[in-house]
Amino acid sequence: MINVSVIGSGTMGNGIAHVFAQFGHKVSLVDINDKALERALDTIAKNLDRQLAKEKISPEQKEDTLKNITIFTDLEQGVKHADLVVEAATEKTALKLDIFNQLDQYSPKEAILATNTSSISITKIASATSRPKKVIGMHFMNPVPMMKLVEVIRGYKTSDETISQVMALSRGLEKTPVEVNDYPGFVANRVLMPMINEAIYSLHEGVAGVNEIDTVLKLGLAHPMGPLQLADFIGLDVCLSILKVLYEGFGNPKYAPCPLLVNMVEAGHKGIKSGEGFYTYKPERKELTVSERFLYK
Repeated sequence: MINVSVIGSGTMGNGIAHVFAQFGHKVSLVDINDKALERALDTIAKNLDRQLAKEKISPEQKEDTLKNITIFTDLEQGVKHADLVVEAATEKTALKLDIFNQLDQYSPKEAILATNTSSISITKIASATSRPKKVIGMHFMNPVPMMKLVEVIRGYKTSDETISQVMALSRGLEKTPVEVNDYPGFVANRVLMPMINEAIYSLHEGVAGVNEIDTVLKLGLAHPMGPLQLADFIGLDVCLSILKVLYEGFGNPKYAPCPLLVNMVEAGHKGIKSGEGFYTYKPERKELTVSERFLYK
């Protein structure tokens, strides 16, 4: 058992906190927003109830998991006893650099500082600290309690000892860690985002409709979710941010975000989180419904 501090209580942050707490670690969940922390605890409780209903955990395990999580709005207090910090804040480089500068000041000098970034350079993030050997990427997949993969990203100065510790910790969470090197998008998003972008271009250029594109990928390539639905699930703003990192990092036009994606994000249509993307999402509606703007006239 170790002390783990998770920075950010959004979708990824609460999922990461859930998993560490479920496997017996003491978790400090840190966010600047009290209401966000309350929502996170409610989400974790609901997800534990789902696991309980499927008999994957016992009532005692649910209770112990929730007891293992303590919430903080003060970063310094939230990380002062950490053995491992996992940052899961918004995917903005400047924000992450600022957070890591503070983590370096406030967390114990022997603590490992990990980021759940899906695309930003681990080496660059490490440069904001005095301990680049102890800075690493832990890219969990969404939804964290269900998905087995953890991309473990080695920065330019990440030590072998840090890699070994994080790989072992990930296995202890019943995850499958895969070590990759620090290049834009790593592996998962370097492969996934161009596919999503190309699907959006196919829609933008009138090759086929939303449902048709997703059906081709689901039935033809055995994907559990079509690329447009997946983009909505990830968040169109997140997809755009990752594509920008890929485009800037490689300077290759194949990573240039589709203009349709840019316009949708600027209009506030970010997928599930905003209630509309390529599909529309309403609490009372369970079936997948294509957004009216993409229906054939």
